[in-house]
Amino acid sequence: MENQGIVRNIISIKTPPAQPGFLGPDHTARAVVYHEFEHSDPFIILMDDFLDKKDDEPVGGPHPHAGFETVSLLLEGEIGDETHMMKQGDFQIMTAGSGIVHTETIEGRSRMRLLQMWLNLPKADRWATPRVQDLTFANAPTTEKDGVKTVLYSGSFAGLRSPVKNYVPLIVADIRLQPGARLAESLPASYNAFLYVIDGDVAVGDEKQSLKINQIGWLSQGVGGEASELILAAGAEGARVVLYAGEPQHDSIVSHGPFIADHQEEIKELYSDFRHGKMRHVSTLSDGQRFNY
Repeated sequence: MENQGIVRNIISIKTPPAQPGFLGPDHTARAVVYHEFEHSDPFIILMDDFLDKKDDEPVGGPHPHAGFETVSLLLEGEIGDETHMMKQGDFQIMTAGSGIVHTETIEGRSRMRLLQMWLNLPKADRWATPRVQDLTFANAPTTEKDGVKTVLYSGSFAGLRSPVKNYVPLIVADIRLQPGARLAESLPASYNAFLYVIDGDVAVGDEKQSLKINQIGWLSQGVGGEASELILAAGAEGARVVLYAGEPQHDSIVSHGPFIADHQEEIKELYSDFRHGKMRHVSTLSDGQRFNY
């Protein structure tokens, strides 16, 4: 592939530690993206949650969200209930928008690993009508060539296009490279982008900076209208990385608890709406607000 504008190199590396999670002693969480929105726009939070639950005591429960979207990629196990179950490799975008209540309860013994992101909504779409989009692993666009397998969940990348609808232009791709394999694909230069290594290690860009398991590497950025190139080369053990790339929205946000807003006053209104039962549960959404791919 010919050089496509700038080459994306790593500008910062972090190794988020595994910390005790809120679901009890069997839950560990890594805060991959957290409290750095001025640099991470449009990505607000990314948590890597690992649960190895060894008892039958239910954990979790119903809780509200508003003002953003949750972007979930299930790396291992199952999560959900009888109305909807996510399985390994499945992907979901839930547009909380004007406000939604959802339930993440895990009843029995369970082993799962979930990447869940909070994605900012454009100011004009902050209070959009809630919707849920589910893309199964079986139906996710996939390409395999030269020792590189790419599964695309959102956006356009590596000659693939996801059916998922986006308010914020967003690429989410799970990339697996055989030992020594190389990937070179174009990305819009204006997208803020990072790689999160699930397994192995990978050399990034023309500077060939190494990124290892459980590390996040933020990539250099260009300007709108330019193209850029993502170059990866796997180490001796191969690699698995998840690419997130999105168009920054350049709007300041206010974050409190499960809500994102433009102003502090709106946070108070959201808590009031939730307390007075004005937010619908995700299970009551109409067919027009549910998309299954």
